[in-house]
Amino acid sequence: MDQMAEHGQEVKLVGAWHSPYVHRVAWVLKLKGIAYEFVEENLNKKSSLLLSCNPVYKKIPVLVHHGKPIVESLFIIEYIDETWKDNPILPTDPYEKAMARFWAPLIDEMLLEGSRKVPYAEEEQLEKQIQQVSEAMEVLEGMLKGKKFFGGEKIGFLDITFRWMTIWLGAIEEVAGVKFFNSGKYPLLEDWKNKFIGFHVVKDNLYPMEKLVRFFKKYR
Repeated sequence: MDQMAEHGQEVKLVGAWHSPYVHRVAWVLKLKGIAYEFVEENLNKKSSLLLSCNPVYKKIPVLVHHGKPIVESLFIIEYIDETWKDNPILPTDPYEKAMARFWAPLIDEMLLEGSRKVPYAEEEQLEKQIQQVSEAMEVLEGMLKGKKFFGGEKIGFLDITFRWMTIWLGAIEEVAGVKFFNSGKYPLLEDWKNKFIGFHVVKDNLYPMEKLVRFFKKYR
């Protein structure tokens, strides 16, 4: 049964094409087979829709379901997973679920806070930011030991959460002339990245690398 027809509700995703947070939500919606409307947001001139849906943080993404807004990408993913039961994203085991919830925001912060400043950082600061990203990637490499995906044999919550980094960091590598991905140092991450890229739902919904490179160059 069509997931949208089953719930009979309109689903909107408010976001911007360059946001990794928005793309992770879009990947889950695609994985679940949920039809939705994407509403592109201009972050330089925030719309009344965004401000009314997220008056506290005024940030994207926002998922609007049955007229009710849900904010913060990781919370949105959990909401989607609990609302549409097919193709579960979060682990069913309570311990594994707790660990996934622990690691997702922690690694997110290490990767994003480290990488987003790289294109604009001076030499001393640049080394610090690269080290922060490297530490996060070392943790991820260790988490993949004995696994095909972070979710085990299939794509799960942490895979969706961290997938953005392979595109985002790749664009920053090109713009800043640095190297994050090293198949010799992180062979499991490299293998994971290649497996994920080949997954049809994600493959058809990746934001263009060339466009992201131009975006970073524009604000450098």
